[in-house]
Amino acid sequence: MKRLRQIVTKAVVAKGKKRYETSEVLRPTNTPTSILGCWVINHHYHAKKHGKFVEITGKFDVNVWYAYNNHTKTAVFTETINYKDRVKLHYRDEDVIDSDDVKVRVLQQPNCIEAVITQNGDCFNIVIEREFLVEVIGETKVVVSVHPIEYEEEWRFQEDDDESSSSSSSSSSSSSSSSSSNLRDESSSFRK
Repeated sequence: MKRLRQIVTKAVVAKGKKRYETSEVLRPTNTPTSILGCWVINHHYHAKKHGKFVEITGKFDVNVWYAYNNHTKTAVFTETINYKDRVKLHYRDEDVIDSDDVKVRVLQQPNCIEAVITQNGDCFNIVIEREFLVEVIGETKVVVSVHPIEYEEEWRFQEDDDESSSSSSSSSSSSSSSSSSNLRDESSSFRK
């Protein structure tokens, strides 16, 4: 136990993920005959932690391109939609120092998955999907093993191929020249 230490550090202490499908009713200025297209733009949001939830407040614009006057004219109807979503947090550890540092990642930007004209024929019913991943950054404890100051992990050193090949070739050339001179000396002594 003497060799263990607790370190307080910042880490992801909680996460949450949620997908939403919401239905919006929009009332255009003209009575629509058919819907020609629908798209969502200008998504803005901010998040704040409330207890074990993260509340995401945002807005986006819905544009519906439609025909009216018995398919003789077209127009684009735009409306800004405000929303407030709650994402439940899941904690890994119980021993967490609470934090309000929240990071939000949009996994699916708001997107129209269905657009129809209502039964009475004067409104649009739009189904919009969106998905968020939230993370809470907070302080947590990490236990580490402490080693004596003299401790150093084992290193393995490998020689570079370039240096070893050049040094071996120079040593082989010097050894071959010295061996050839030795052979001459021996042969001259042998003749005598």
